[in-house]
Amino acid sequence: MTITQLRAFVHAVAGKSFTAAAEALGVSQPTVSALVRKLEEHHGVALFIRTGRSLTLTAAGQELLVWARQIVESAGQADNAIAELRGLRRGSISLGVLRNANFYFLPEMIEQFHRLHPDVRLRLFGQNSFEVVEGVREGTLEAGIVVLPVPDAELEVFPLIRDEVLWASADPSHVAAPVTIEQIVTRPVVLYDASYSWNDPTRRQLSERAQERGLRLQPQVEVEYLEAALELVVRGVGDTMVSRAVTQSSSFPRSVHVVPFDVPMYDTIAFIRRRNSVLSPAMLELIELVSGLLQRRAPAEDRLQRAVPRPE
Repeated sequence: MTITQLRAFVHAVAGKSFTAAAEALGVSQPTVSALVRKLEEHHGVALFIRTGRSLTLTAAGQELLVWARQIVESAGQADNAIAELRGLRRGSISLGVLRNANFYFLPEMIEQFHRLHPDVRLRLFGQNSFEVVEGVREGTLEAGIVVLPVPDAELEVFPLIRDEVLWASADPSHVAAPVTIEQIVTRPVVLYDASYSWNDPTRRQLSERAQERGLRLQPQVEVEYLEAALELVVRGVGDTMVSRAVTQSSSFPRSVHVVPFDVPMYDTIAFIRRRNSVLSPAMLELIELVSGLLQRRAPAEDRLQRAVPRPE
């Protein structure tokens, strides 16, 4: 059993096909198929049920997957660690970021890190926090910056800052005073992150507030991106929610007004990693950079940082 075989197996699971695994690894599909077959022959069991173009794990495959991911991840971290010991002159790191990271830290972080380490490849995935969690759990992302709450099984969570969530409307009468959930459910609402719907952490907070009062929040329109939601607010289609960081951006529409919730609501931004994982030196440096940028922009009362453990 080799690292190469395990890596082919893990990528086949992630891509649900040998073809997808071959593309991810930069090899041919028959090569991946042969590597997995050798792994099956080594253990004397089938790891996949092959049905057409799709792969389904057998019980043996499910058992192996847990260990295979850890071994492949550890091997990748070992490679990165050696590169870091050479002075961060090469290598790559993969970080998942909350979708609206651009409003918090992303451009400045990239600029500063690239200036210090121009030959280190940054792979930044601006997904919904829910998907970042899955990427960190599966080992496709070394770590992530997310909005809480998220499912934390297998994860360590380090809160950094909180940012108040505000209600936004083009109608001044809708934001003349702090808004209640009872008011929100009676008006047209536009929400973003349509793909993740109520799995999105901020939307979940809003839904839970409605449920606690026996109400149901049904958006009039759902779109994928915040920018599209704000454009619909400008056009009077409905109201939406935004974080304070978004409202401080020069791109925030001047015709849109905001107000707090009657009971203030916050997004908590946190760093996550797999439990007991060892971060590469490059990732630790990147997280320190992100933390510093977030801390500088947040009021003192909204700084929640827990130190990210470093290897001794």
